[in-house]
Amino acid sequence: MIDLGLDLYRTIGQCADRLGIAAYAVGGVVRDYFLQRPCTDIDVVCIGNTEGGEVHIGIELAHAASQALGGSKVSVFKTFGTASFRYTVDGHEYELEFVGARRESYSHDSRKPIVENGTLEDDQRRRDFTVNALAVCLNADHYGELMDPFGGIADLDAGTLRTPLDPDITFSDDPLRMMRAVRFASQLGFRIADDTFEAITRNAKRIEIVSAERVMVELNKIMLSPTPSVGLKLMQKCGLMQLILPEISALHGVETVDGRGHKDIFYHTMQVLDNLVGSGQCVVCSTEDDMLPTTHYPLPTQNLWLRWAALLHDVGKPAVKHYDPKQGWSFHGHEARGAHMVKRIFKRLRLPLGEEMRYVEKLVMLHMRPIILAEDVVTDSAVRRLLFEAGDDIDDLMLLCNADITTRNEEKQRRHRANFELVKRKLVELEERDRIRNFQPPVSGEDIMTTFGIGPCREIGTIKDAIKDAILDGQIPNERDAAWQMMLDLAKGLGLTPVAGQ
Repeated sequence: MIDLGLDLYRTIGQCADRLGIAAYAVGGVVRDYFLQRPCTDIDVVCIGNTEGGEVHIGIELAHAASQALGGSKVSVFKTFGTASFRYTVDGHEYELEFVGARRESYSHDSRKPIVENGTLEDDQRRRDFTVNALAVCLNADHYGELMDPFGGIADLDAGTLRTPLDPDITFSDDPLRMMRAVRFASQLGFRIADDTFEAITRNAKRIEIVSAERVMVELNKIMLSPTPSVGLKLMQKCGLMQLILPEISALHGVETVDGRGHKDIFYHTMQVLDNLVGSGQCVVCSTEDDMLPTTHYPLPTQNLWLRWAALLHDVGKPAVKHYDPKQGWSFHGHEARGAHMVKRIFKRLRLPLGEEMRYVEKLVMLHMRPIILAEDVVTDSAVRRLLFEAGDDIDDLMLLCNADITTRNEEKQRRHRANFELVKRKLVELEERDRIRNFQPPVSGEDIMTTFGIGPCREIGTIKDAIKDAILDGQIPNERDAAWQMMLDLAKGLGLTPVAGQ
């Protein structure tokens, strides 16, 4: 007998017995029980005859279970014969969804299925993968019995993702399942079975009938997985990346001229992302075979948008790539080109275009600055300007840049990291001393207009910029008295005279 561990399952079973319904917990909650992972989404499949007909059986059991569990509000979707409610116990909130067993069929140009009543096995057969087609009985007479008609337990033990039906049918019917396969591989560390992966490759173009919003839900789950590169490399290999994020797919490959090639930017990007996440999966590489365990700093982050900045940090390189016979390959200006591409990418993918997008733009634009500083003489002026431009995002920028140090040369890596530590120390020192982060010049445009009795004009911007630059260059302290005196000196040179009483 399998005990799923919560009293609510027995309560649901008791309600089902009173209604003469067979009830089964199915899908992710059963899979995660065997994987010893927490799961808060509970799906219950119902079988039997009720006054409302088979199609409404899940709705009837949902109302009965909700009342037995305290009376949570039930959301009903009559068209689909489903109902759900939330239930909180021991500080954990669970989403319970109830549906009658069904079989599904699809038209070629839609993910929306034609639904008919079915058996439990029909319902299990329609699921995406065998590991998600497991069912556990909740009725008292057979409580805890496992139904596994497609070998899901064997696939769980093997860490394999395989479809219950012909994979070509599974993925053609609902192409989003291809992204789910990649996502589960990335989240769970599972291997996609060869025939299943080959079917994804054959059906990849079908992803175009799925809305960008649904695709992004899966892609963001891949981005938040323990090792995002697993899913992203699978997307590249099967052809999904070319269709969803062609800008990232374009990073793949090495061009060689005169026997000199640059590193594969796609695999470098995968390394930077994994370094940032702290998975420690890989070091610098030029091919997939070069992926080796890393030994340098783990930098874990759950910030989705910082992960997106890592994914897009070199996205501008293909557009600016240049070969010089003397200097070799260069990518000058790729940070500005990449930052310019961020909005277009976010807009196409239906990602948020507000603060999150601007954050990614900023980090992509600035990601070379700390690295350049670490390679050169670290001046106070350059560090002040970096702190001023990055503002509150300076810590995230430094995490990204630290993850971007990927050289195989141990001496070069040691030197980079030593200089990088110097940059970080200077950032702390200058912030404590000069309060540059997010600073506004101590003299405002309104101060200038009031002092000299003038309206908005070019001279105001000239004075403000000069004061800002003087503070950032360390010529004057970030204090009002010093800034005020500089304003007076600059205004005199511009022919401005303070009004009486100022």
